[in-house]
Amino acid sequence: MKTIIVDDEPLALRRMEKLLREREGDGPAIELAGSFQDPRMALELARRETLHLAFLDIEMPEIGGMELAERMLQIQPHLHIVFVTAFNEYAVEAFELNALDYLLKPVSANRLGKTMQRLGKRIGNEKPADSDQGELMLCCLSSLHYADKNREPQSFQWRTSRAQELFAFLIHHCGQTVRKESIVELLWPSYDAEKTSAHLHTTIYQIRQVIKQKELPIILKYMDEGYRLEIGEMKLDTEEWEKGVRQAPSPAPETIELHRSLLELYKGDYLAEHNYIWAEGEQERLRIVWLNHAKQVVDYYVAAKQYADAVPLYITIQEKCPYFEEGYFGLMKIYAELGNYRDVMRQYLQLCANLKEELGIEPGKEVTDWYEQWKKSI
Repeated sequence: MKTIIVDDEPLALRRMEKLLREREGDGPAIELAGSFQDPRMALELARRETLHLAFLDIEMPEIGGMELAERMLQIQPHLHIVFVTAFNEYAVEAFELNALDYLLKPVSANRLGKTMQRLGKRIGNEKPADSDQGELMLCCLSSLHYADKNREPQSFQWRTSRAQELFAFLIHHCGQTVRKESIVELLWPSYDAEKTSAHLHTTIYQIRQVIKQKELPIILKYMDEGYRLEIGEMKLDTEEWEKGVRQAPSPAPETIELHRSLLELYKGDYLAEHNYIWAEGEQERLRIVWLNHAKQVVDYYVAAKQYADAVPLYITIQEKCPYFEEGYFGLMKIYAELGNYRDVMRQYLQLCANLKEELGIEPGKEVTDWYEQWKKSI
């Protein structure tokens, strides 16, 4: 769980660092991302990377802790805030900001332990971003469909493939106006102007009919020489899944179920079943988000020696990212640990074949050196 400390007093800053390093067993694991005397540096870090927990001194010059908390929550609404102060007069205001806790200086190890226990309980009560019942959701992971209020997947019935692709393209640009020229160039690049106009109007009509038949709160507007799709109260699975990943604390015994849920929610790559060329950039971006998340989870499994969980996740990583060396290297090290020598060799040879055939390269020096050393050891 990425954590920052902000206090204009150097001694108070060092003491809080020491307390966090020395605590045992209470709450989730802490990764100290930064300690700052200047609140502006904390804001800069919040703009660059995801944080989960912040200990903020209230009495600071220029930017006080209350103002700093408000500004940080605007950047990262999921951030857990703990206020630290020498005075108790700010308690009511602190909790109006939905602070996790309010600590009086000098902070003791026991009192900090209670804060971390409270944090663990709050995290335990949190659910993936799309876990609320009764919400309609547009789904683009794997294929274009939607989930009804009972979470059951529902398909769209399209009269033409052009109508389906245009609907997907408008979802891809949800909330933005897509000019008619862009749509025509995408779907009917070789047609004359009169035909394209007729095709476009017919296709838009078909989309509106499908939306109406499904009774979805989606509005398709014509404005500024183009079309704009607004999904109202519906959610978008890609946005909700990515928000869940960004907000998730680091994998730990008390948070690993949340991470498993997030891995399960990634049903497949973005619009993968439809093979739309224009979707490939977003497909690759979301696959990288998934890979970074999967890597965090599999590293946790390996560190905890939960190989029965780590092995299938590594295999999934290989399937989705066949040229990612760590997907093979991680399995090689697990199989070596378990004494499965044939599987170590099979993983290395498969990596070599994939890289050579598709990219014309050899595995990296770290992997090759490890493999040669391992062969000598057996």
